[in-house]
Amino acid sequence: MLEAWYQWTVRSKLTHMVEAAMTIKRHWDGIISWKTNEINNGILEGLNSVVQAAKARARGYKTFKNFKIMVYLTTGNLDFHSLNHHYSSLRA
Repeated sequence: MLEAWYQWTVRSKLTHMVEAAMTIKRHWDGIISWKTNEINNGILEGLNSVVQAAKARARGYKTFKNFKIMVYLTTGNLDFHSLNHHYSSLRA
């Protein structure tokens, strides 16, 4: 359907519609990929927000290794209960 719409639109000679169709054509692969998978970058944006908050809270890390460890700890959804059975009561 999108291909048929595109073909009709570029032949229509409606200037603004042709511009819109050309924009869609430039992003064609991304549009088709999104429709096929229906995946967006919302999760990535959320994780980035958590990482930026950890960075701001720490006011800088001495080494990149320490920063990387903090990112894993804050975004990794790690199960600490297997290491410390009292973990859930410590969090409260």
